[in-house]
Amino acid sequence: MRRPLGITEHNTQEINEMSDQRIDLVGLSREELKAEMERIGEKGFRAKQIWQWIYHYGVTDFSKMTNISKNLHGKLADHFIISRPHVSEELTSVDRTRKWLFKFDDNNEAETVFIPEEDRGAVCISSQVGCTLTCKFCHTGTQLLVRNLSAAEIVGQFMAARDSYNEWPSPPGDKRLLSNIVLMGMGEPLYNFENVVKALKILMDQEGISLSKRRITLSTSGVVPEIRRLGEQADVELAISLHAPRDDVRNEIMPINKKYPLKELMAAVRDYPAAINARRVTFEYVMLKGINDSEADARELTRLVKGIPCKFNLIPFNPWPGSEYECSDRKTQKRFTEILNRAGYTATIRVTRGQDILAACGQLKSESERTRCSRLKARLEAGIPDDEHHLMTQTAS
Repeated sequence: MRRPLGITEHNTQEINEMSDQRIDLVGLSREELKAEMERIGEKGFRAKQIWQWIYHYGVTDFSKMTNISKNLHGKLADHFIISRPHVSEELTSVDRTRKWLFKFDDNNEAETVFIPEEDRGAVCISSQVGCTLTCKFCHTGTQLLVRNLSAAEIVGQFMAARDSYNEWPSPPGDKRLLSNIVLMGMGEPLYNFENVVKALKILMDQEGISLSKRRITLSTSGVVPEIRRLGEQADVELAISLHAPRDDVRNEIMPINKKYPLKELMAAVRDYPAAINARRVTFEYVMLKGINDSEADARELTRLVKGIPCKFNLIPFNPWPGSEYECSDRKTQKRFTEILNRAGYTATIRVTRGQDILAACGQLKSESERTRCSRLKARLEAGIPDDEHHLMTQTAS
């Protein structure tokens, strides 16, 4: 199997000795898939057939590709695999939010969340193991960055979510339960630009999963140069983790602002195709008591985004142990929303989902690891063997 991005030369040999050497077809571009077919002596048109089986029908077994001969089934199985990340844990909230902890080939893990609505829903996908940023209000940001996820690992999260809901073959857009993708999970997606864009192109390919670019939203903390590149290469919907209308406050709670201050960030947003074409950029804004939630902050926010087709997603802060912040009270949130509404902007207060399974905004991975360690400790203290497979595949319903 191809070495996952981020594994060092030091441990590559050990991993290769233990792992399957076949090439994973998930995550390859169309051109790369065609090249692999030609490498094993097959015609290039096979790539189109296999692409459809992988991404439209969701198969992981070559023998189920009915328009391909049995002899070729065996040949493909000798050289390739069609992977999914291993599901270490799957939890379903009382509000139907579902969260997966996925384990990759190097035993690193990342989390993915499905947030259902009445007849549709969004899959929140991670782009890194850990996070390279240190936003002070985000629990996920307290982790160190371990590595970037590969294109296969990014696409694989969505495919595994579809497996969980048995949503293969790809239904038409208006009949999908897993209808949208938001790159708002662990990590800063624009610091993993090449793999993220490659994954997006696979997800949007019309002969496979076929998600519209308007059904994919990428959330960034403000990596200005890559925002422009994203508009040129993928042009998906854009969300900005803003969280403050002034540089002094944003510098304090989001250190990335010291590198890319608000003036530069707003210029990049104004140039993004979604803003130019009036598709509306989303500004995410976590409500922190006494930090960024005053009426003056709301008015300053309207001045900052003036002229940008946009909407606001106001996020109640999810407290976590050791956090120095509190959530704004309901009255303050409502007043903040009213000021934005009167200025002509759509502003909604996000309903927190999945708190009972630690799937709410900013809660990913750190708390899950702590919870799992506590369970393991309890098992060991009770004299129950450390059966990792048993522990890691428990499912809450």
